[in-house]
Amino acid sequence: MNKLFVDIDKSFGTVQPELHSQFIEVLGSCIYDGIWVGEDSPIEHIHGIRKDFVDALREIQPPLIRWPGGCYADTYHWREGIGPREQRPVTFNENFNTMAPDNHAFGTHEFMLLCQLVGARPWLNVNLVSGTVQEMKDWMEYCNRPSGTDLAALREKNGSPAPFRAEYWGIGNEVWDGGGRFTPESYADEYRKYSMAVPSFRESPEDANAPRMKLLLSGPDGNKPRERVQWTKDLFRAFGRFRCPDFYGLDLHFYNWNLSNPEERVDDFSKEDYERVIQSCFELEDVILEQHRLIEEGLAALPEPEGPFPAVRKTCALLVGEWGNWHGASFDVRPALWQQVSMRDAITTALTLDIFHRNCDKVSAACVAQTVNVLNSLFLTDGARFLKTPNYDVFRMYLPHRGGQAVECRIDGDDLHAFASVKNGLLCVNLVNAAYDQAHQVSIPLPYSFVEGTRLAASKPTDCNTWENPDLIRAKAFSDVRKTEEGWSLTLPAASVTVLQFALR
Repeated sequence: MNKLFVDIDKSFGTVQPELHSQFIEVLGSCIYDGIWVGEDSPIEHIHGIRKDFVDALREIQPPLIRWPGGCYADTYHWREGIGPREQRPVTFNENFNTMAPDNHAFGTHEFMLLCQLVGARPWLNVNLVSGTVQEMKDWMEYCNRPSGTDLAALREKNGSPAPFRAEYWGIGNEVWDGGGRFTPESYADEYRKYSMAVPSFRESPEDANAPRMKLLLSGPDGNKPRERVQWTKDLFRAFGRFRCPDFYGLDLHFYNWNLSNPEERVDDFSKEDYERVIQSCFELEDVILEQHRLIEEGLAALPEPEGPFPAVRKTCALLVGEWGNWHGASFDVRPALWQQVSMRDAITTALTLDIFHRNCDKVSAACVAQTVNVLNSLFLTDGARFLKTPNYDVFRMYLPHRGGQAVECRIDGDDLHAFASVKNGLLCVNLVNAAYDQAHQVSIPLPYSFVEGTRLAASKPTDCNTWENPDLIRAKAFSDVRKTEEGWSLTLPAASVTVLQFALR
């Protein structure tokens, strides 16, 4: 029998809610059909945004939503997405072979409405390729200036008297490739310009109520082992050559690529294919540890300034702005990058969230790519049809971890993985059995009272929720946790995710 070990007295950080954030982009059917149906649609909506999507997303309380991209950010001009929709221009979206006209019906106000409806804060990405410094500055003014300027008045005219208070701003997206193919040095030069143009939004020198502008550096391609190291090293070295600009964090992207078997389908794969995808998701933990070390080394190497101004940078948060499974089959589908989600994907989603939780002292936010219809999604739509994928259930099951103190936790067995947190007198433990076809018995030597359990499992790892059976895989409450002399024991089915809660008093 495998054994779980938990020590609630050994805490190493807080599980920030921002680790459960989302990413949406005008790509394929993510926005149009997936989120936006329009105010004249027969599909039930809230000012053009699908009500079924809003209701479901509210249940998992996304802390941040990242938009407009992604690659789309570097072709996006925010002024094309404001004002009367019938007057907005129609452009053509080629990103990742979307190959479709874009009428800009979903723009800044629509995105901010979505954030308000689900209780999320916005994370906006700036156009660094086809945009300008002035365009960025104007967008920030439009979003955040309370009143007194033409742009604040324009926002009010367009229906939003109150400022949006958007704090997170990514300066460029994946600038090492589609975002401009910059070198770290050339990107550092561009970043210096953009960061210097950022307004403070203080009404006076003493104003402490203005939104703090959190500027995000474009981090490296997390899937390139040599390049990602060199990028971060060279970026900080470039900032250290002269006066260092302001920044809040570095935005790393990592995908669990599944390209080895071109014949494989998302809902039809072998045990070998399953295990390869499961194992490859663990590389992200190595990347996080590596990038955190490089950031700390980069900050330490920044030279002390001459005299009292400016102060040297002491901190730089690590954020993972895009993550998830990317299967090769999604390259050939229409709409672009539409991807079914199997129980295998739910397992890697749980394991990835565990990685973020275990490293909550090193990662401050992470956005799954993408929320609906694209890649590792939580929801799928087709016209009026709407379903929740098993990934949605994982996010919902892991809600109790948010804001909890991460505590030391380990479990025997190569296929078994666990994480534990403590909050409000409760111990929350999640257990992932990543084995393809083998159940495992687990002993939990804890003196605490069992409160409740939730489990996500399927008949086989290839199972998916489909239009014919949209609730084939759903998390269910269970109480089959047996009292023992040591504490508790239970059986973990193959390819399953289990969450247990215990009362500490």
